[in-house]
Amino acid sequence: MNISGVVVRTKPENLEQVIRELEESGMCDVHFHDDKGRIIVTIEAETTEEEIFKLKAIQSLENVLSADLVYAYSEEELEKAREEIVMEKGALPKLIEEDVPAERIKYYGHIYKEYE
Repeated sequence: MNISGVVVRTKPENLEQVIRELEESGMCDVHFHDDKGRIIVTIEAETTEEEIFKLKAIQSLENVLSADLVYAYSEEELEKAREEIVMEKGALPKLIEEDVPAERIKYYGHIYKEYE
């Protein structure tokens, strides 16, 4: 699963129309907008290719001046990073594998030092 945050820009006079088109498109969720024509949306997709397809489709909507990716999260990248850590260092530290209250965690510059 990929989740991306996107800032869509339009002219203020086109704001309501663009919001309506975004909501009706099924490509994203609209979360916030301001009176200057900025709209915050999220895109969810199963693959990076689908995510890029949706972003380009949003960019091509009439009256959209720009749609810029500002945040991206990918479960695949997280799993790949976990696998690389295991291959380099062995088993993942307990801190990553179990729920630990945040107030018990101290960061020592790497994840292999035990928490308090």
